[in-house]
Amino acid sequence: MSLGPAGASLNPDQAENFEDMEKQFAVKAVQHMTTYWAILEKMKGSQLRLTKMDDEIYEHFKTDFPEFDPTETIDEDKMKSKEGKERWRNFMMTYEKKIDDYNFGTMLRSNPKYEYGEKETIFAMRMQFYAIEILRNRQGLNDWIYEQAHA
Repeated sequence: MSLGPAGASLNPDQAENFEDMEKQFAVKAVQHMTTYWAILEKMKGSQLRLTKMDDEIYEHFKTDFPEFDPTETIDEDKMKSKEGKERWRNFMMTYEKKIDDYNFGTMLRSNPKYEYGEKETIFAMRMQFYAIEILRNRQGLNDWIYEQAHA
């Protein structure tokens, strides 16, 4: 579906049903979330590669966000503030032509200690998900999911 060139005004009479688009997005986001959780139950996160570029994403994230502590709850307000959005936009644009669906919305656990849940899940872009989950996996913070599934 095309809504026209970027920045063009949207004619609601020519737009498709946005409610259907939102439902399709929600289905895809939930599928991504449940698939990722199922993978973490079958394989330790510390042994998992999410993309072919995990090493580059990991190093880039550590360089651009040195203050990020993957053991702590994500401050969603800070992440989505004007400054936070700008920092993330600059980070993500590096992967525009390298990672499919780099800017597609997805669900992200706000803290690696908890399962996905209404209060523990935030909406994020795919590259935010990759950067944060690669860091968590490298530090073994998601290994408890595998261990719990095999206890």
